[in-house]
Amino acid sequence: MRALAADYDAALFDLDGVIYLGPVAVEGIPEAVDELRSRGTRLGFVTNNAARTPAAVAAHLVELGIHAGGADVVNSTQATLRMLADDLPAGATVLAVGTAALAEQLTEAGFTVVGSLDDEPVAVVQGYHPTIEWQRLEEAALAVQRGAAWYATNPDLTRPSDRGIVPGLGSQLAVVRVCVDVEPKIAGKPFRPLLDETVLRLGSERPIFVGDRTDTDILGANNVQMDSLFVFTGAHGKLDLAEAAPEYRPTYIGYDASALLEPPREAEFQSQRIVCGYQEVDLSNGCGYLSTRPVTRDEQLDALWAALQARWRYDCDISAVLNSLDTLR
Repeated sequence: MRALAADYDAALFDLDGVIYLGPVAVEGIPEAVDELRSRGTRLGFVTNNAARTPAAVAAHLVELGIHAGGADVVNSTQATLRMLADDLPAGATVLAVGTAALAEQLTEAGFTVVGSLDDEPVAVVQGYHPTIEWQRLEEAALAVQRGAAWYATNPDLTRPSDRGIVPGLGSQLAVVRVCVDVEPKIAGKPFRPLLDETVLRLGSERPIFVGDRTDTDILGANNVQMDSLFVFTGAHGKLDLAEAAPEYRPTYIGYDASALLEPPREAEFQSQRIVCGYQEVDLSNGCGYLSTRPVTRDEQLDALWAALQARWRYDCDISAVLNSLDTLR
């Protein structure tokens, strides 16, 4: 049967929770990426995380056994730079609140990077920093209060890691937000700039996006009318999908990114029943019930996809189905 990836000219991957979990590659993903390349699929590694340069991210991918160069990686700083170039004059003074990598990319783009409010920055650019100093957040808040334009590389409240879920840039932005009366202009998912930048760099006409979050990855793909594959190796899971409003719903689901190499899941609507593969969800009195017994992970994914159609199309209560799918988080 035809693989999902065969219908697209490029696959765009979120990184944290899709390709790797911190220092560890998701099992089987390096091999899957190699196979996609061998089939002629263009690949783009897309990250909201601005803590590292694209070259540093590519080097990390290589360490994990994934063939990649700096040109294959697009981070939210690159999309932010395009926004800044549209809004600010060349050489504008910018307060960088993030890692050295953020400051490096801003400097390379021709902006004058400063570290203090006393330098009268015309803009504040915030990016994720794993050990941000509290004083840096105070400096950002004061600069915005004094009229500096406020930009952020991404809105992620949390980040998946090999140890669990940890705070992301969105949490750091919230510290500044309580002190000011404006919202930042954001480049990263779910906003358009990052995905638009990636598609532009790849020259893709029909890409698919692979992500692990409904609120950034899937919403971002929907915002640019791009098909998406949701995977279960990162931050969100079956409950997030069940409660997702239409704009947060993926085109497909798979356990991990290797699902691009498999046929897509399709649900068949019958009278009072939804079927996916050999799994069946019966509809009765506003509820969805499994009439089959999914055992393997793939069977449980089929059952979930059928149940999600019942939830999304008919607003059925599918809690009984979700509770029975014990191999899916």
